[in-house]
Amino acid sequence: MTDAADGKRELSGVESPPLSFGRAMWALVQCALTTVWLLATGRTRLPTGNVGRVLHFADGSSARVYRETLVRREPTAEPVALIVEFRLRWVHGWGHAWFRAESLLNTPLFVGFPGFVSKLWLAHNEHGAYRGVYEWDGAARAVAYVRALWWPLALVCDRSTIHAVVVPALRRDAMLRDPDTLERPTASRDWWRVTRVDPAADG
Repeated sequence: MTDAADGKRELSGVESPPLSFGRAMWALVQCALTTVWLLATGRTRLPTGNVGRVLHFADGSSARVYRETLVRREPTAEPVALIVEFRLRWVHGWGHAWFRAESLLNTPLFVGFPGFVSKLWLAHNEHGAYRGVYEWDGAARAVAYVRALWWPLALVCDRSTIHAVVVPALRRDAMLRDPDTLERPTASRDWWRVTRVDPAADG
């Protein structure tokens, strides 16, 4: 979806309710089984080129990329950027370092979903919120993932902090190269809108 007046892309809010518990669990089981196959065939990668970069957002917060996951696949037919935010319950101080370390175990919860391309894992920001910045193949597939993801997040998060938006017709890396493509003057507090990307400290 593109704003015809200024050429800027706008978000599509993921406002659909979560899947029923049973459907979500079945989707997650299928995802986990597919993930096993992707790992066994070497199609899952943890590149380091983006690790350490700092993303700044329109709400004034910033967060560092601490991991990237991608799947080698056919060229993306319908690229969309997906941004997910949540805030963990009961995690403070050193607990954030523990969560970042163990979060690799959460890979089976997303890599095997249809349409997954890549994910940047962002550390908690100044307000304790985590974000995932994804590329997905197909907006409907991205929304289906978020609707299933709600259940595992709800177990460990304040449910009111679980948010997601889909930016259509936009590759994640293009969004990071040119954050102005997301700019909307009336949305200065948008938590999802990248405004600047800093290189890794050693880069």
